[in-house]
Amino acid sequence: MSALKEKLETDLSVAMKARDGLRTRTLRMALTAVKNEEVAGKRPRELSDDDIVKVLNREAKKRREAATAFADAGREAQAQAERDEGAVLEDYLPAQLSDEDLTALVAAAIAETGAEGPRAMGQVMKVVNPKVAGRAEGGRVAAEVKRQLLG
Repeated sequence: MSALKEKLETDLSVAMKARDGLRTRTLRMALTAVKNEEVAGKRPRELSDDDIVKVLNREAKKRREAATAFADAGREAQAQAERDEGAVLEDYLPAQLSDEDLTALVAAAIAETGAEGPRAMGQVMKVVNPKVAGRAEGGRVAAEVKRQLLG
């Protein structure tokens, strides 16, 4: 079993004993998403820590999108609940890249590939994505690549 999955299960047990409803609910949801990912596909498999981080990133993104949707609909209580769940998930994710770090990574990838113009975006993304590895959302990375290629 991966170390991250063990940590999630241990923390769930601690949260249940502490009667921490938010943390219990969020960790149960996260572990369910991990287990669903493990059984998806032709045959069950054990997820690595990197795979689990991808699942948790996906779940955190869902929380951010739901919070925005609730806030736009004037349902602030639900929006806050989604933000709170997202904050719990953030504890298990790698620290997000700052704008400066992301800009530097993209600039290095453009220099490495010699890319020019918007048509080279895919080429640059292939180089940048492994270096980013869950520390920035894909849309944010793509926006920075586009900005630098068009700039």
